[in-house]
Amino acid sequence: MPTQNSQPQTPNSTIRCSWAGSDPLYIKYHDEEWGKPVYDDQILFEFLILEGAQAGLSWITILRRRENYRKAFAGFDVNKVAAFTEKDVERLMNDEGIIRNRLKVNGAITNAKLFIEIRKEFGSFSKYMWSFVPGNKPILNQIEKMSDVPPRTELSDRISKDMKKRGFKFFGTTICYAYMQATGMVNDHLLNCCAR
Repeated sequence: MPTQNSQPQTPNSTIRCSWAGSDPLYIKYHDEEWGKPVYDDQILFEFLILEGAQAGLSWITILRRRENYRKAFAGFDVNKVAAFTEKDVERLMNDEGIIRNRLKVNGAITNAKLFIEIRKEFGSFSKYMWSFVPGNKPILNQIEKMSDVPPRTELSDRISKDMKKRGFKFFGTTICYAYMQATGMVNDHLLNCCAR
């Protein structure tokens, strides 16, 4: 997520978090998804794939490829992705619509298998993730300017550590915190943002 502090305003003077910029895709994502609580396992899996792909890149790079990822990764069906073979890896490595990084592709398949293991253990991936958050309710941070948004927290450290111990790939504390923002475990919208 970009960290500019200016607050761009659209012609109707709607105030948004500065990272939303003027790209309609980014604005739609900001207004309709970012910071909204997600309890649905399929959407949580989708963001697990997308955030892992995003490592080292800008979020808009992944957002613009989201539909390509949906096609490439079987509609984000965790069971299908977990069953991907080496032939699927080669198919994905030749897919210009996604980030063609073998470690990330293999990581996504590994993460799908581990996602299923967590569902078996906890009943759902959602129950597992939200169990880290007090009361299973979003943490509402008091963000006055985008520079107040942390890249990681003690909570993201703890979740990331647990997931890495379980074998998850591309889920360090910074990616974990971005995942928490994307799935509404934390709400980091500016206090005066229209999407808060």
